[in-house]
Amino acid sequence: MNADYVIFIVTRRGKTWKYLKDGKDWTQTAPTGITRSLSAEQLLSHLLPPLSGDQPNLSVSVEHRAKGS
Repeated sequence: MNADYVIFIVTRRGKTWKYLKDGKDWTQTAPTGITRSLSAEQLLSHLLPPLSGDQPNLSVSVEHRAKGS
């Protein structure tokens, strides 16, 4: 299930954006700590460029989310 995972996009300099499923929406937490809601389409627009290699300064990783977090 999507809610079991956290997606991270990290810059070469270590700034990290965190994406996770929260109810029916996705949330994005910026390096500044600001959190906002995203649609699935918005999440894809953030993920596809670094995954395709169009943004080589960004890396994407996914971690399993611990139960209850």
